[in-house]
Amino acid sequence: MKYPFDETKKYDVIAVGRACIDLNAVEYNRPMEETMTFSKYVGGSPANIAIGTAKLGLKVGFIGKIPDDQHGRFIEQYMREVGVDTTQMVTDQDGHKTGLAFTEIKSPEECSILMYRDQVADLYLEPNEINEAYLKKTKALVISGTALSQSPSREAILKSVQLARKHDVTIVFELDYRPYTWKSAEETAVYYQLVAEQANIVIGTRDEFDMLENRGNGENTATVVALFRHAPELIVIKHGVEGSFAYTKSGETFRGKAYMTKVLKTFGAGDSYASAFLYALIKGESIETALKFGSASASIVVSKHSSSEAMPTVLEIEDLIAAQV
Repeated sequence: MKYPFDETKKYDVIAVGRACIDLNAVEYNRPMEETMTFSKYVGGSPANIAIGTAKLGLKVGFIGKIPDDQHGRFIEQYMREVGVDTTQMVTDQDGHKTGLAFTEIKSPEECSILMYRDQVADLYLEPNEINEAYLKKTKALVISGTALSQSPSREAILKSVQLARKHDVTIVFELDYRPYTWKSAEETAVYYQLVAEQANIVIGTRDEFDMLENRGNGENTATVVALFRHAPELIVIKHGVEGSFAYTKSGETFRGKAYMTKVLKTFGAGDSYASAFLYALIKGESIETALKFGSASASIVVSKHSSSEAMPTVLEIEDLIAAQV
């Protein structure tokens, strides 16, 4: 089964929301307290997905707010140089700074992220900074849950969803749950549910869907039955090493296996999964193939140091799939 996109649109993907800085520990197998050196990369789920899909060869744009400083200029330049259209990146004029994520790599199984997210520029994207004429030119609009955590970014995302529905743009909701940006589980569930019910494609881990439903240990069948009462047509639920499942409104279920790799760190997998999954769907591949692409891409990224810089090529993904048939 293939997913239908509007082939008349100029862009394949436009992502909206967070673009920040990742500072990944260069020194492995030690706690952050003892780590002295870090490498700088562009980070943030929507930015990573934009970068990943651009590196795979799609025509990609990005809408977001960056600070008027060195970090903001680094983000814009990097994204532009990998092929993302950055003409709709708004420069903050009110002194807000870039979000920072310091990572700790104690072992492949024991990684953590220390986030600085207070007064960050991306959460000050205003609804009036969403360009309707630009947004309507894309096949798919990618939004992430973190942008819903505070105003005015929350209203900017809701406006994006409204405009996408108006112009028959496929809405892709990557749940991207980050607990430190939300006030409560109840607040998270309200806004996640609101947007998920309007999206066409919803992607997340089982734990993230539990947050959407505001309960623990949810079950996939109940989740998809509830969401299929609304706009979603395709739901992808990831279960880590157990693989991922895709459910269609017409009743099909597909399973994608997880690919074996030498894991360096655990972060970055979700964004690389979404990038390659969407690439395959937009290129007209079947949902089964898209699941393979997503899982293979995630395996490649967790074996490397960065998230955005490690986003793989199509050939790398195809080689891994072929090697583990």
